Amino acid sequence: MTTRFKAGIFKPKVLHTHSLLQPSAPTSVVEALASPPWFQAMTNEYNTLLNNNTWSLTSLPKEANAVGCKWLFKNKYHAYGSFHRHKVRLVAKGFSQTEGCDYYDTYSPVVKPSTIRLVITHMVFANWFVRQIDINNVFLHEDL
Repeated sequence: MTTRFKAGIFKPKVLHTHSLLQPSAPTSVVEALASPPWFQAMTNEYNTLLNNNTWSLTSLPKEANAVGCKWLFKNKYHAYGSFHRHKVRLVAKGFSQTEGCDYYDTYSPVVKPSTIRLVITHMVFANWFVRQIDINNVFLHEDL
């Protein structure tokens, strides 16, 4: 399979005209905690994870390796370039897993672009109405 990277096709970085008015995203948790808007975004993300029962505290078995987590910070912009919101995500450090030890213990399904194209093509030929929504936090196998 030839990817965009292998073909030498790179997506250019877009500089939003209004991004200069908004401070850049923090590079550390300490920096984010010192900023009230980022602290609030972190609190919202953490509370959402708790409210959705994303995890439960248990003791770690002796033979198990804990997978750590990391905060990711990003400024989100509207399509026309103005600032929209601070986006914060708490993600697992999957790269810390060891093949043969705990490498196959987790699974995160993702949709391939070809699947999305197939579904949209079917929608067009079936004359279905297409609608797009943005969901803040999505949890698979959860009631919406």
